[in-house]
Amino acid sequence: MTHLLAVGGSDAGIAAALRARELDPTTDVTVVLADEFPNFSICGIPYWVSGDVATEASLAHRTRADLEAAGMTVRSSTWASAVDVDRRRLTVTGAAGEEQISYDELLIGTGAEPVRPAGVPFGESGIHLLHSMTDAEQVVAALELLPAGSRVAVVGAGYIGLEMTEGLVARGFETTLIQRGPEVLSTLDPELGSLVTAEVRRHGAAVLTGSTVTGIAPTGGGQWRVATRSTSGDAEGTFALVVVCVGVHPVTDLAVAAGARLGQAGAIVVDKSMRTGVPHVWAAGDCVVTHHRLLGTTWLPLGTTAHKQGRVAAENMLGGSKVFAGSVGTQVVKVFDLVAARTGLRQHETGPLEVSPLTRVTVADDHKRYYPGAVPLTISVTGDQSTGRLLGAQIVGQRSAEISKRIDTFATALHAELTVDDVIDLDLSYTPPLGSPWDAVQVAAQGWERAAAAANQAAVNQAAVIG
Repeated sequence: MTHLLAVGGSDAGIAAALRARELDPTTDVTVVLADEFPNFSICGIPYWVSGDVATEASLAHRTRADLEAAGMTVRSSTWASAVDVDRRRLTVTGAAGEEQISYDELLIGTGAEPVRPAGVPFGESGIHLLHSMTDAEQVVAALELLPAGSRVAVVGAGYIGLEMTEGLVARGFETTLIQRGPEVLSTLDPELGSLVTAEVRRHGAAVLTGSTVTGIAPTGGGQWRVATRSTSGDAEGTFALVVVCVGVHPVTDLAVAAGARLGQAGAIVVDKSMRTGVPHVWAAGDCVVTHHRLLGTTWLPLGTTAHKQGRVAAENMLGGSKVFAGSVGTQVVKVFDLVAARTGLRQHETGPLEVSPLTRVTVADDHKRYYPGAVPLTISVTGDQSTGRLLGAQIVGQRSAEISKRIDTFATALHAELTVDDVIDLDLSYTPPLGSPWDAVQVAAQGWERAAAAANQAAVNQAAVIG
């Protein structure tokens, strides 16, 4: 009987544990996690804070009892500190003190932890990170003590920061969102990001773009003065609560101590089978490099990727030969009444590739205009001007417009290495209330082809003039 030991009770660790038990019910599986929250949806935290999700327990994909019923041992509030590779033992510290757990195969799924910017007095009342369930509990408890209309600042306008801003506005707080980039959601091109910025402002939140926090200091009475700097000068604001969501970095101490190598962004180097190169030690999730179908390798921490990597690792830990098919970085977020999504690469991200990137933005209706409720979609398509290969896409539009379906169409095309012309040829569904004979995805692809043809003709004309 194989004893599989997983460190980390989030997406990768639990996915691996469940897959191992599914493949071989005799597998002895132990999951070690540092907190009391196995298999909770971290992505759902802002929706619990906002009140859209009624209870904290609703965020549990599976309860501890569910996991134990599936045949695994869950060791919560247990910290893994060292790996004895030769003897195949993991040193942990829990309620009973320090001990060692033997394993046949070890999966490291330690995930990522939030970036802590210098000058932010973390640990003080009113200053919060938002990454874990413990963080969420603290934020909710603090918000419940504040009167409606209190001023709250959110630092960082990525996915979590935007979702938190929406939730705070819904709860009646006067909310200010502080973003270093020129627009919110820097994973989009500014032209599309500006649509999201405008949406946040339309719903009453203040948005400070191009602004860097230079200091946070108490002013008395439970208030905090947040100082910012931008091209237009220095500014200050006073807030009852500050939530910091400025990104994450991989947690790799355990893997490094075991002898694993680090790669992009300091993440653990693994092959497509999720092997670390250390005997009987595997890794998956937000702590490892990501095999990308266009870039080769990068670091792209996503829950969807972590689930897949965990399953791959489990199969191989039991003697299989599964490989991770690779990511194209598909992401989507709801911001008030808008949805923003992306997949593949933006033009400036294609630098490592031998391509001639061209990006074209097209606006197309989500369904036939004569049917009530048609709304515009802003779609950016990036492709290789030389070969026509699709390289990436971004979409911003109303929530009703099935943005996720359409970005998934582009993601599937990227996975299959299709050209932009191939996208035009796809046999997509059509009915007037939901689409058009040429879906908005294909209208955008046609727009890109016209732009590419014009650019290529201009290059020919220029060459003729020079010649």
